[in-house]
Amino acid sequence: METLKILVVDDESRMRKLVRDFLVKKDFEVQEAGDGAEAIDLFFATKDIALVILDVMMPKMDGWQVCREIRKFSKVPIIMLTAKSDERDELLGFELGVDEYISKPFSPKILVARVDAILRRTNAINADDILKAGAIEINRAAHQVVIDGRDVELSYKEFELLTYFVENQGLALSREKILNSVWNYDYFGDARTIDTHVKKLRSKMGDRGDYIKTIWGMGYKFEVNE
Repeated sequence: METLKILVVDDESRMRKLVRDFLVKKDFEVQEAGDGAEAIDLFFATKDIALVILDVMMPKMDGWQVCREIRKFSKVPIIMLTAKSDERDELLGFELGVDEYISKPFSPKILVARVDAILRRTNAINADDILKAGAIEINRAAHQVVIDGRDVELSYKEFELLTYFVENQGLALSREKILNSVWNYDYFGDARTIDTHVKKLRSKMGDRGDYIKTIWGMGYKFEVNE
């Protein structure tokens, strides 16, 4: 498989190096830009950028402006980085077609995990038909789940939810993020939808239901303990 190119845009060289080093370890090719104007030039000159990691606060042209310019011509996945934790900024990001929104400071490992998950979701990385996590095996092509060697019947949404959890192992997932990713809601929906499906899913998973951890007041995390 060809090496995928990721554009990292941040006016702090230290931050760019930190992100680049983690991405390179995962065999991504990294392009860097120190401001919005340079990012635009580099994006359109390179053509085959697979994903953009974009800081909000930058000189010359901020991240929102860069996002608007890119979205006029491309649906490339975009992850926004910001020092702010203002919900209005997050909502603006989703309105502009941002795929992920991560507040600084953040864990580079989590950022790389989200990059990988987004690229799999957008099929930039060919996702294998078979997913495995602990005692769980998911066959996406056959829409089949096997737990501890037995077939488990799941509804369509339960299947999608379990697949999303397995693809994002170890990540703290808010209810809003799950709604947006699994139900494709473009708004902050009713959290009880998530809780109801998780309860049913855990029940069908039997003893393996404890792979799905509750993060009180926030959402869930899928974690295999063995």
